[in-house]
Amino acid sequence: MNTNTRKVILVTGASSGIGEATALRLAADGHHVVASARREDRLAELAAKIRADGGSIDVRRLDVTDRADVAEFTDRARLEHGRVDVFVNNAGVMPLSRLDSLLVDEWDQMVDVNIRGLLNGIAATLPIFQQQGGGHFVTIASTGAHEVVPTAAVYCGTKYAARAITEGLRLEADPSIRVTTVSPGVVESELAATITEPGAQEAMRTYRAHAIPPSAIADAIAFALGQPPEVDVNELIVRPTRQR
Repeated sequence: MNTNTRKVILVTGASSGIGEATALRLAADGHHVVASARREDRLAELAAKIRADGGSIDVRRLDVTDRADVAEFTDRARLEHGRVDVFVNNAGVMPLSRLDSLLVDEWDQMVDVNIRGLLNGIAATLPIFQQQGGGHFVTIASTGAHEVVPTAAVYCGTKYAARAITEGLRLEADPSIRVTTVSPGVVESELAATITEPGAQEAMRTYRAHAIPPSAIADAIAFALGQPPEVDVNELIVRPTRQR
């Protein structure tokens, strides 16, 4: 890849699922990936795989709910690589349940990771993009940002918020800063494993009968990043053909 097109790309939630697939795809495309997550062992496995294939990657343990930790993550990347070109806000959780189950701690977790984590990424990276005169934010939302289904009221609420925040960022940011929201449908991932409510678990087994691989979302992200500077791919919805 030409050094002029090689980007420094930060990815959160990169230890599995969409984040892992995104790191793999973008590193294969010749970009330098800075992958982050809480599970350091999984990050080490990801790094070993990418380096074995000739790719370029750094890994960092990161808690997206910790504002200072996210700020240190972005600042360190800029210090080590001279710039940050893309921030992929991917980290998310999905412990679905009915509201009358009153699993309030799980509600709080979704708000903290899916909304505050997104905001922490924006707060840490936006000043960098402004100072260097450009950059690209990618938010991983969900089809749950477009519709609400039973057991997913809080989750959908956080994803509606993520979509709204990202659209607000697009409207407010200088045109040199591109902003993309990607809304995946049913994707093979570990997210469903976090569901503790039995009814929601059963509903999710049926709902996830037809899922697409996370690489499909990584491909969509790569498409958005690969457009020329004057083209801003604002929203993409990617789901299985059989999802209704």
